[in-house]
Amino acid sequence: MVAISLKRKLSILADAAKYDASCASSGTTSRDSRDGTGVGSSGPGMGICHAYAPDGRCISLLKILLTNFCVYDCAYCVNRVSSNVERARFSPAEVVDLTLSFYKRNYIEGLFLSSGIIQSADYTMGQLVQVVKTLRQVHDFRGYIHLKLIPEASPELVAEAALYADRVSINIELPKDDSLIRLAPEKDAVVIKKAMGKVRTGIVAAKDDKSRARPPKFAPAGQSTQLIVGADEAADGDILSRSETLYGAYGLRRVYYSAFSPIPDASAKLPLSKPPLLREHRLYQADWLMRFYGFTRAEIAAPGEMLALDKDPKLAWALAHRGDFPIDINRADRERLLRVPGLGVRSVDRLLALRRLKRLRLDDVKRLAGSLKKVQPFILADDWTPGALTDAPDLPARLPPEQLSLFG
Repeated sequence: MVAISLKRKLSILADAAKYDASCASSGTTSRDSRDGTGVGSSGPGMGICHAYAPDGRCISLLKILLTNFCVYDCAYCVNRVSSNVERARFSPAEVVDLTLSFYKRNYIEGLFLSSGIIQSADYTMGQLVQVVKTLRQVHDFRGYIHLKLIPEASPELVAEAALYADRVSINIELPKDDSLIRLAPEKDAVVIKKAMGKVRTGIVAAKDDKSRARPPKFAPAGQSTQLIVGADEAADGDILSRSETLYGAYGLRRVYYSAFSPIPDASAKLPLSKPPLLREHRLYQADWLMRFYGFTRAEIAAPGEMLALDKDPKLAWALAHRGDFPIDINRADRERLLRVPGLGVRSVDRLLALRRLKRLRLDDVKRLAGSLKKVQPFILADDWTPGALTDAPDLPARLPPEQLSLFG
């Protein structure tokens, strides 16, 4: 094989990693170097992969594959063994050096590392473990590390990886097991779920370990996964059903949704065009409703059902349940207030805090929620009643265009 430069390897393997969306650093325990030793730092609320922290900061990491060589032939993956792409491979030492070099230049605050499968699952997982173990134990690196686990690898290697990574992820990729059989024949949904279960067991055990003053950290920022949207015939309701099961069974911190993107020399098993990017956004909004707003999956979309693209899922639910509105913002509990379109978690908490001091008026809602037009048809305030507006047939047309945010 012709040798290629480190710069060219970085170009190839950073580009190859862009298809993996399953990374974020929220929820990690704090690591820092204020004791005068160590390299790097991370703390609560930190973000990675050009994600946005709660305060709006964009935070970056080195996001690469160890290699894009792969013995698997997953139809939807650009790095599959039958794909005609330029290949490259880092050594573990090269990844360590790149991570430290980029951090010291203030380019990154952590590392997201994944890999194609080479030789065997255990061999590849061992190479990944070597990277993170060297960073932590040899260089005392205290930045954020998110490591992609290989579910077919031995439980011992997976457990060792979780001792050095802040967050780990195992991508289940497709919403339906039969789609995985058809599009990724070397992968086994049972093996993937078993590996995710072992990670959850390790996380719980580490938290419950009271046998020593400082029990070992085991993926303190939890585990996540990714579902590809639009690579198979699964409807949004099917995708959310899979997510609901994953959250409940494996205690995942996040399920990430990645819109399928057509790849070169694609299999005839795949669709010819990508789904609307707005579909991915709607799934994130629906996921947010399940995680933070008290909605069940059944309230948002039934199996086989698609989310509306012309309105966010919370507004769609409210319009379909107008009999539950208007809601009195001076009397309703937090759970009911979170159902009001235009009111997010932060604005509801602020309204509840202010409500202890005074009766709420429309100006209070405007000041704390930022906008009234979307909220007004669904609430009662001291100086406001929507009258017939809540049930108006043309209400959807009267509402303002959506701002693409998950927090409203």
